[in-house]
Amino acid sequence: MPKIIVMADLHIVPETELSHSLDTNARTQEAIAFINKNHADADLLVIAGDLADHGDAASYRRLKDLFAEIDLPYVVTLGNHDNRPNFLAEFGDVADPETGKMDRSVTLDGCGIVILDSSEPGVGSGRLSAAQLDWLSKRLADYASMPVVVVLHHNICPLHNQNDRIILEQGEELVEILRGHPDVRTVVSGHVHMTASGTYRGIPFSNFAGNHYSIEPTLQSLSGPLPAPVQRREGPGQIAVVIVDQDSAVVIKENFLDRHLVLAQDLFPTKQRDPEKLSEQARPATVPA
Repeated sequence: MPKIIVMADLHIVPETELSHSLDTNARTQEAIAFINKNHADADLLVIAGDLADHGDAASYRRLKDLFAEIDLPYVVTLGNHDNRPNFLAEFGDVADPETGKMDRSVTLDGCGIVILDSSEPGVGSGRLSAAQLDWLSKRLADYASMPVVVVLHHNICPLHNQNDRIILEQGEELVEILRGHPDVRTVVSGHVHMTASGTYRGIPFSNFAGNHYSIEPTLQSLSGPLPAPVQRREGPGQIAVVIVDQDSAVVIKENFLDRHLVLAQDLFPTKQRDPEKLSEQARPATVPA
């Protein structure tokens, strides 16, 4: 049975720039080196969205150089900070012809791995189209006799904190489809910049902090009504290690970077950038993740 590594929330920026005071290029290099050293036996690396902080072409060109350092086979999907046309212009026409998005399915040692593209232009929350949900149903039918692991950028259900306003919009529809399969082992997501795990309508899920800053997981009952400010930390920088065997799927959150410095609130302004300078699709979200 397979071992899968998941990265997310790289937030690469053009050379000489930082993202909220963080050198995301260096952090991604550190994550890749950590994976190459410690998980050379993994079957697949899934890079689950928010690849570029502002979806610009220069950042995707920089990302190509970073990806050249990866020793494992890898698959990429997109998040709400990404710009699909800019990504495809740099990486080639790799969108799925059925859905027009970065959806993939891979069979590894008797396990089905389904990767969904939950990005939507100009929208912080995630969306899955009707075509994607139909595509998912077909893939699950293909994997009817084997366990399945699902990976996407956005979390599938509320986590009772400030990020609940930017979760996947079709979480209920997605889970209803997943419940039709006899052996969905887990759904792995980034996006929220924090760790969480549980079940949603009987489907196990696991979120991990990713490569960018981390959000202090303050419950809404403590932070007050939305949109209250959230505390962010420099770390940890984190990957998810998914190990599937005959009876289980274990998701281990491993830190490749352990600094936990609290970042100044003024590093996170909520004012939108000039709309004339960014396309609607590349415009960054004004939400914590």
